[in-house]
Amino acid sequence: MPGPGNVGERVRNLRLTRRLSQAQLAGHDLSDSYISLIESGKRTPTPTVLRMLAERLGCTPEYLAEGVEPEQRAHLEVRERHAHLALMGGDPATAEAGFDEVIARSDDQELTARARWGRARALEELGRTDHAIALFEELREHAERDPGRASWLPPVIALARCYHAVGDLGQALALGERAMERLRRLGLGVGQEHTEAGRILLLAYVDRSDPVRAHEIGRRLLYPEVSGDVPSTSACYQRASIRALEEGTIGDSLYFADQALAARTDSTPVQTHARLHLAAAKALLRGVMPFSKPAPSPLPGVDGAAVPQSGEYTGTDGIERPRPEVVPEAAREALDLLQGTSVLEGAEATESAIARARALVLVGELDEAISHLEGLLDTGLALAPPDEAPEAVAEPDDDLNARTQKTVLARAVLARARIAQGDVSAAQVVLRAASDQLSTLPSGRAAAILFRELGEVYELVQDMDSAASAYRRALEAAGLHAARAQEANCDLGRV
Repeated sequence: MPGPGNVGERVRNLRLTRRLSQAQLAGHDLSDSYISLIESGKRTPTPTVLRMLAERLGCTPEYLAEGVEPEQRAHLEVRERHAHLALMGGDPATAEAGFDEVIARSDDQELTARARWGRARALEELGRTDHAIALFEELREHAERDPGRASWLPPVIALARCYHAVGDLGQALALGERAMERLRRLGLGVGQEHTEAGRILLLAYVDRSDPVRAHEIGRRLLYPEVSGDVPSTSACYQRASIRALEEGTIGDSLYFADQALAARTDSTPVQTHARLHLAAAKALLRGVMPFSKPAPSPLPGVDGAAVPQSGEYTGTDGIERPRPEVVPEAAREALDLLQGTSVLEGAEATESAIARARALVLVGELDEAISHLEGLLDTGLALAPPDEAPEAVAEPDDDLNARTQKTVLARAVLARARIAQGDVSAAQVVLRAASDQLSTLPSGRAAAILFRELGEVYELVQDMDSAASAYRRALEAAGLHAARAQEANCDLGRV
């Protein structure tokens, strides 16, 4: 454990333990009044004085400065790295425990900051997004207060991702645009920060029913305009680091310098691009026009061009949903993009599989889509309903809810495929199973989206009562309720 309190408290505690007076500790080199000022926290000893006091108190200068012996520090640094490895290996629970230990035992600001960042990422991976947001906000505030030590860009991008996950599109868009503007000022149009911020903005604009802006961002990410020789990613990071240094934002400069060094050994950030391809494919399946095509000129709302009517891209309830008029060309482009997502694992791999099945339905490859979805539902552990999960494994509620959401979505897509195939009876069986399972989910944005999806499919099978019920439950899950009828307080016939 670290020594108690600050430098002065550790000096005082050790002096009393050694039964030394302040004058004895001061010796011939220092004054007892100076020792008193150090112990009261009114003076910070220089490195030379620390070494002198440590020798007389029988400890190391590192212990006096930070409360941790060199051996303890090395252990904590190894523990922090092992926690990061656990996080990268898909074990966020173990990672969180490791980061907690480092935070509790370390007085090293840099090591603690890295552990706090890792803990926030572990909480995000565990589905405890609200707790992750609180920690990322602290990291952002610290970076903004002290830009000479830390970059605020990573926590801002992480916050945009988390706010999008909980449905706060306003915050997600504001933070994502802020990050992109910072990258533009530094001339950094490549790298994982640019790709991740753009991916979040793409999804958030789709969710806000702004397909024009989503198309603009997606096309810029997937088909960047380049002229002349294209510098390497490492060189772009290095230039951004130099510009940040010229601005005086040392934290950004150090961060991008580290990224430049990392890019020299990891020139193919495969997962970052795979996540972008998945986001772009999902956008195409939600009604965004193919990214391979330039935006129509003029854009809607510019120079007298037709503006989409209110509600064309979203329902009056404001709940996101796939647009039914997805063109086959967009679905085919989505399939091409999804070919680059094979490196994804876990929940993202499942999302990719469901998106691929939806695209197959839209291009008329019904047998392949049905075979793919039924295989996932029968054998995919990620899609297994909670009551079918192995009893020996205790899963967190958030994990069960996430798997339930994906199962319901897979069944909704399967029902669409059965309808397109002309097998309405089979579609109704699948819909009933999806509805029963969806009823186990807690209210919230995710449940509202799925109820809306089921409502659309019920309309396709002409089951209007079930469709109306699904739409009503979507509103209730989103926190909206029908207004209660009230008696008139006047004689309306005489008004």
